[in-house]
Amino acid sequence: MNGTMAASSNRIMLGPLVAAIDQGTSSTRFLVFNAKTAELLSHHQVEIQQSFPKEGWVEEDPKEILQSVYECMDRTCEKLTQLNIDISNIKAIGVTNQRETTLVWDKETGEPLYNAIVWLDLRTQSTVERLINKTPGRNKNHLKHKTGLPISTYFSAVKLRWLMDNVEEVHKAVLSHRAMFGTVDSWLIWCLTGGKKGGVHCTDVTNASRTMLFNIHTMDWDPDLCNYFDIPMEILPKVRSSSEIYGLMKSGALTGVPISGCLGDQSAALVGQMCFQDGQAKNTYGTGCFLLRNTGSKPVMSDHGLLTTVAYKLGRDKPACYALEGSVAIAGAVVRWLKDNLGIIQTSTELEKLAASVGTSYGCYFVPAFSGLYAPYWEPSARGIICGLTQFTNRSHLAFAALEAVCFQTREILDAMNQDSGIPLNQLQVDGGMTSNRLLMQLQADILCIPVVKPSMPETTALGAAMAAGAAEGVSVWSLSPEDLTEVTSEKFEPQINPEESEFRYARWKKAVQKAMNWETTEPIMNGNEESNIFSSVPLGFYILGSMLMLIGAKYIAGHK
Repeated sequence: MNGTMAASSNRIMLGPLVAAIDQGTSSTRFLVFNAKTAELLSHHQVEIQQSFPKEGWVEEDPKEILQSVYECMDRTCEKLTQLNIDISNIKAIGVTNQRETTLVWDKETGEPLYNAIVWLDLRTQSTVERLINKTPGRNKNHLKHKTGLPISTYFSAVKLRWLMDNVEEVHKAVLSHRAMFGTVDSWLIWCLTGGKKGGVHCTDVTNASRTMLFNIHTMDWDPDLCNYFDIPMEILPKVRSSSEIYGLMKSGALTGVPISGCLGDQSAALVGQMCFQDGQAKNTYGTGCFLLRNTGSKPVMSDHGLLTTVAYKLGRDKPACYALEGSVAIAGAVVRWLKDNLGIIQTSTELEKLAASVGTSYGCYFVPAFSGLYAPYWEPSARGIICGLTQFTNRSHLAFAALEAVCFQTREILDAMNQDSGIPLNQLQVDGGMTSNRLLMQLQADILCIPVVKPSMPETTALGAAMAAGAAEGVSVWSLSPEDLTEVTSEKFEPQINPEESEFRYARWKKAVQKAMNWETTEPIMNGNEESNIFSSVPLGFYILGSMLMLIGAKYIAGHK
């Protein structure tokens, strides 16, 4: 979407502007909005490289993330200047970010001590199993009453524990009181507000609520949780609301502009979709897929595998709002996998054309459990499978199955949410990069059997961060009063297949999910060369040794005949 074109006709009328840094898993964006109309005026986007050093490991370079933010800011400011829009009209900057991704850096040098461990990363599976094994009744929900979360590889605390246990530089920095921990928002705000020269080390309640170290009732770091993971509280950022001035930009074209909004990406999308009422919900299709339903001022615990999370706290003196969340690890990431790993498409748009050319998966089902299964299963041992293949199956059917997989996963979390709330959603508000795929949106309506509503301005995550920044005390250029919120234009996709067919396909999907379960375990025990040691199984070892001795004995006897 070329946001630069829309501004040219009425730029003379522009009032205050608010910017947003949207640092996602696969890209960074900087976007500038008109605070009075919520119109997107200009933006710039830079892709982020992911590295996969070992199977299941996902990392990103913290310095590349920071550099991408500066690049997006500079390019966007250049575009605004070309449109004769005065960048001094930018009154505030909001930050929204991929959540859970974990960084540790040295506060004296400002240098990261390791790559960022991305939320998708699975290296902590053995840590998680060890933690669950020591809980009463091996219960993965042992901490849920405080955190709203199961013990899982997904959240920051286990990633931080891994860094402290396995990276010497991190271990030393913690001991010498030089280490700072943060999610991506903390790293960016600290760097942008001065870094080692007085940078502000903070996070907001939404990002803090994804660490497993934060108590969602007291709204602060919890000493018992920190003890449980053996993490010193001094390395944690200060927890602030999602809408207040944290500090000022210290360099670049926007020096002196306050950073005054901070929301984890899924919370930002909830705000950007104007889901301020109890019961309103949205689904974001990015690298993963995230369905959030506002539950108001009280945290609601799920009985069906959903997370309880902080939705937002829009001001120091404002109440916190909570949400139920269904999290799916792999949505847009499946497109990247088909492109980069299998090479069956060259661009993301090609996937829609391929899938549309056949209009069916022809009985092929694709469960993309590359990082285990998240909601509602929380099964880290699951792995991706493609089943139902015949000689007739081709890459177009696989493309269709990949799109269906995103829709089926959304159906699973929507079903769980409807069961938890007792009030079924009668339509689904959607946003995120994948919503530009019209076939996907139609498939989603067909599989859910309810209408899917897509806003015409898809950048709702960035919009939410801009709204929080513009509404902050001391900035106050964006009103969040219901009567002042702009009407959002949208497109509606109605279901076009009969419910029986939808249910049949969904039942087959559930069957495929069962086949993906319990695939990977941390056993067998590995030896020093990381190869499976056949003698680690005592009965099998005796059997093989016995067989060898019998063979040698037989040859010996045969040689003496």
